Amino acid sequence: MMRLDLGNALRSARDAEPGALTGVVAAAARDIGATDVVVYLVDYAQSTLQALPAAGGSTTPRSEEVATTMAGRAFTERRAVVAERPEGARIWVPIVEGSDRSGVLAVTVLEAGEHVERACEELGIFVGYLVSVQSRVTDLYHVHRRRRSLTQAASMQWDLLPPLVMQTERFTVAGILEPAYEVGGDCFDYSINGTELDLGVFDPLGHSVGSALLAAMCVGTYRHGRRDRLALGRIHASLDADAAREFPQAFATGQLARIDGQTGTMEWTNAGHPLPLLIRGGKVIGELECPATLPWGIGALEGRSAAVPLASEPLEPGDSVLFYTDGVVEAHLPGGEQFGVDRLVDLVGQHASTGLDPEETVRRLVRSVLDHQSDALSDDATLVLCMWHGSAR
Repeated sequence: MMRLDLGNALRSARDAEPGALTGVVAAAARDIGATDVVVYLVDYAQSTLQALPAAGGSTTPRSEEVATTMAGRAFTERRAVVAERPEGARIWVPIVEGSDRSGVLAVTVLEAGEHVERACEELGIFVGYLVSVQSRVTDLYHVHRRRRSLTQAASMQWDLLPPLVMQTERFTVAGILEPAYEVGGDCFDYSINGTELDLGVFDPLGHSVGSALLAAMCVGTYRHGRRDRLALGRIHASLDADAAREFPQAFATGQLARIDGQTGTMEWTNAGHPLPLLIRGGKVIGELECPATLPWGIGALEGRSAAVPLASEPLEPGDSVLFYTDGVVEAHLPGGEQFGVDRLVDLVGQHASTGLDPEETVRRLVRSVLDHQSDALSDDATLVLCMWHGSAR
């Protein structure tokens, strides 16, 4: 029985030039008799799987649409997809970086089977590892993910973000930003620290490089306070003070949340931002209430963390909380109807009742927002869905 030699593959990758990923993967795939290797990376809008150049400098394979292809099915369903062909079985598996899907690996084998499919899935994880590590020293993968140029502000925003998907025993977080190639302010950040999940959502005023700079400051202040293990109220007040001092003509709305992974208790603050939605048992229960401060940057708090209202919500195992920016519910064509909270609630309920993974849920939700405005958003639209699985799964 042929086996994948990941140890040898890792050694080969260590000595390979950054960006020479397809050749390294093709060599590793030979361990299981796989040929015709194609590596696809999903574009920033998560609508197209962009093919990397083939090994040996041959012609780059064509890209594949996420919504209508076998490769797209492997991506959206996070599983191996097999098609029998005269030359053998074509297998597509998701490329996974940690918990985040970043593309699809396609190979051809003489005969598919459980052992071969599992080896291909392991190869997809290996590819994700290589992309993650090599992306720190090469721009090639960032470039190949682009269907078109990013604006300068969007490039800055994407560099701020954590992985779009994170999944652990206790939590799943999935986020998405649109318009992917022109986003100019919205961002989010999160971190697992012990049994706690920290999460922040930020929506600076405007849609420009200046907005991206304010977003960078918000994330930087948030991370600094979070890593010093400050209380949410103190971080919230620091965000207000820093934004007021450094950006006196601007402000940002947003929310900070901290969830205890043992008990499910979520504490959170609100800086003039739309209220998040609580999802339980496949239904939207309603909006979560929290008295709001003025947006960060108004300077009303003056470092007074005691003045920051702190809300608390006891989550039940399986509950999800959807955070979103106003660009989601205010999306509309000129003179047309806004997308609205009610429409968002209806769609969230529909997707939650089908048991979709959080990352696929937010992908479909933002697709609905884009369809409502004919793919021409006038403001950033960000969704972050956080699920608490319970203290143990």
